Amino acid sequence: MLRQTRPLANSDEDEMDKQIAKILVVDDDVDTCQNLHDILTDMGYHVDTAQDGPTALERIKQRPYDVALLDLKMPGMDGLTLYREIRKLRSGTVAMLVTAYSDPETSSEALQAGAWQVLSKPVDLSKLLPLLGEATQQPLVMVVDDDHDLCQNLWDLLRENGYRICLAGNEQEATDRLEGQDFQVILIDMKLPGGDGRSVLARVRESVPNARTLLITGYRDEMSRLVEDALEAGADGVCYKPFDVPKLLQTLRQLSHRDA
Repeated sequence: MLRQTRPLANSDEDEMDKQIAKILVVDDDVDTCQNLHDILTDMGYHVDTAQDGPTALERIKQRPYDVALLDLKMPGMDGLTLYREIRKLRSGTVAMLVTAYSDPETSSEALQAGAWQVLSKPVDLSKLLPLLGEATQQPLVMVVDDDHDLCQNLWDLLRENGYRICLAGNEQEATDRLEGQDFQVILIDMKLPGGDGRSVLARVRESVPNARTLLITGYRDEMSRLVEDALEAGADGVCYKPFDVPKLLQTLRQLSHRDA
């Protein structure tokens, strides 16, 4: 079930700041970091840099990034290990790994871990810039559900279909992840630890009023009243578990304005 699309709310300065794509460049070579910082800043991106994994993780904890450009070979924590830690903290960050070493096995491992691209070093800007544009234009979706396995399955499915996916297991995690990010669609499980999805819906309305919201539940009869209340409160639709995957993807395309 899908409701009619609502008109978008007016943007303010905070909304404009959310829409400036944020890039994290991680490389132990200072000159490489500085060069990419200058070039990408001139292109209109907000760019932060780090020369090692621990510093990068501190940056990630402080703010969400749309894209992380990670050197694969670094002293201490390599780029692949770093990405696995980033994914735990900020699953919506698209990772591109950069390497001067042509190793198909390592590239395959990086892609299997969820990295989006593996690029050769030195970076070819004629390839990098279009990829950054494509990555930052992928709709940003959050899934709020305490079922870890379901969240991971949805992450894999939606990444394969061109979405950036942020995961939250409860209301507090969802509230934290809403800060500073311009979500297009938020999927909200109606049965969460300590409450139900209506409180998350209220948080979304306060923090990201332009976001579309899709209720999800495996308890059609038990949650029917709460679902109706949430739809009346402004939720855009509902999908029931187990998901009809083609229907779920079609609904997401409609809500993120990607429906052909």
